[in-house]
Amino acid sequence: MKILSLNCWGRSVNYHLLDWRKKVILARGTVERVVVGDGSVSHEVTGRGIWQIPVDCPDHASAIEVILRTLTSADFGVLDSVAEIAAVGHRVAHGGERFTCSVLIDDEVVAAIRSVEHLAPLHNGPNLAGIDATRRLLPKIPQAAIFDTAFHQGMPPKAYVYPLPHEWYEKHGVRRYGFHGASHLFMAKRGAVLLGKPANAVNLITVHLGKGVSLCAIRNGRSVDTSMGMTPLEGPAMGSRCGDIDAGIFPYIMQAEQLAPKDYTSILNQKSGLAGIAGGTGERREILEGAAAGDLRCQLAQEIEGYRLRKYIGAYFAALGRVDALIFTSNYSDVGWSVREKALAGLEFLGIDLDREQNRQADRDEGETLITRPDSRLPVYAIPVADGLVFAEDVAAILNGGCRDHMENDYSFGQEDFVMPWREREV
Repeated sequence: MKILSLNCWGRSVNYHLLDWRKKVILARGTVERVVVGDGSVSHEVTGRGIWQIPVDCPDHASAIEVILRTLTSADFGVLDSVAEIAAVGHRVAHGGERFTCSVLIDDEVVAAIRSVEHLAPLHNGPNLAGIDATRRLLPKIPQAAIFDTAFHQGMPPKAYVYPLPHEWYEKHGVRRYGFHGASHLFMAKRGAVLLGKPANAVNLITVHLGKGVSLCAIRNGRSVDTSMGMTPLEGPAMGSRCGDIDAGIFPYIMQAEQLAPKDYTSILNQKSGLAGIAGGTGERREILEGAAAGDLRCQLAQEIEGYRLRKYIGAYFAALGRVDALIFTSNYSDVGWSVREKALAGLEFLGIDLDREQNRQADRDEGETLITRPDSRLPVYAIPVADGLVFAEDVAAILNGGCRDHMENDYSFGQEDFVMPWREREV
């Protein structure tokens, strides 16, 4: 059973093709610079090599066509025809309250995803574009939506209800939803394997450390709190998103700068966070180099990012009580070591004894790395996350009778059936 996993971002599309029964990753890649032009495909076939292919993709539909042509190419393809694809799994950023697990896609599901597009305007639109194109190109092949928000739908009300007029929640769905669900689920399952425990018996703090950043408090394998909220804006400081700020800033700056709500929202999403503090793009390598050269704003950006992550880690220790391990993603930044080092500084009292060399090595390797010393009371890991495996697992579960509960799926990639260390790209 060959499953194609698709993750459509605003300007790129990630894909994985897996043979689920044989537990083999056949190919994966990224279509770059969708919409903006001068694009390319980075296509990797397991055991055969990597190809860089120039392409022109004016929209997401053409990017999906490129992926299907690449997978069936006589030169570097892995399929004789697209008819070999048994199903497709699509990452969808926001499912609102309706979707608590992955589902097969039909017109009603598409309409429901579109109805909450305003809650993740930078993500649900591209996700839907990929869904629409793939349904048109592969009309007879079952397709499923895997929601970023689904893993967090088991949070208790005390974690997801905001202290606002309750009718806002009842009428408008204003509540914490959380994101990066596939990433946190992956870390939960891999963390259990690394600790030698069942997935439903581990308490973890997981940190998705991409351009978007979120933390998750996991009790007995399930999300009980997470840092992102109704939208992906809440949480620690991110690449270009503000994270937690005083809500009173909203009316003050709108009036002072004569900003429309749309413009203000755009600034919070695209011109804030590390980019807002340090200037530039907010890329961590750029900030690291600037800080080393003595740029005070870059140094401040580093300190703020580490400090806010450290506060969340401490808060989730308090929320969980017992923590078995702390886990960071390692494959969204080649200088993630610097962020982890800042975030963990001063946490020795929690039993964290960081091995700085191992921490740096984690960004050079593609494996799962213990970044604390062997005698550290609390182990901390940096692991590469492969969201595509989560998408495929849920698709396989649906095709075999349903996907009622992520943690009850029997397919678990957590049993080391797959080779894990793939470097992903996140926008």
